[in-house]
Amino acid sequence: MKTLFINACTRKESRTLELSNYLLDKIDGNIETINLYDLDLKPFTEEMINFRDKCIGENNFEDSMFDLAKKFVEADLVVIGAPTWDLSFPSVIKLFIEHINVIGLVFEYGPTGDIISKCNANRLIYITTAGGPVNEEQSFGYIKTLCNTFYGIKKLDFIKAEYLDEDNSNVEDILSKAKKDIDKLF
Repeated sequence: MKTLFINACTRKESRTLELSNYLLDKIDGNIETINLYDLDLKPFTEEMINFRDKCIGENNFEDSMFDLAKKFVEADLVVIGAPTWDLSFPSVIKLFIEHINVIGLVFEYGPTGDIISKCNANRLIYITTAGGPVNEEQSFGYIKTLCNTFYGIKKLDFIKAEYLDEDNSNVEDILSKAKKDIDKLF
């Protein structure tokens, strides 16, 4: 099994990364990690969009611009570790999505306009932590919609540890509960 870990944790001592690593230790097979903050992803400019559209039109995905999309398509399991910031995920996740949503490589349109996924993955696990409450629809809900619409990933799991920074929170107990939720996945 080929697992792709999309790491959107900026801190080395990230609680989201702690939970992600706990989960990854339970997975057999090849695990490839993409550290989003190491990539220096940029929003698409007009020039980038024009070049991407030209490549799509020629069905030519050899440029390095498409490397992330290729890795995403080839994965059997996708794990996303993303802390909850300002009621959602860090902006680097949105940049990643913009870079991987490539018509002809990740998905295509069928003859009647229906979307056909070209992804191998049949499962995605999303892990998050938050100092306060987590609103599932404002972070994981977006990822879930992408999986259902473009990626064809039907088995989706959501692991969260919330209220970590509130007064009188027992951080170890909250993280322990999230680890038990992870244990239930395997």
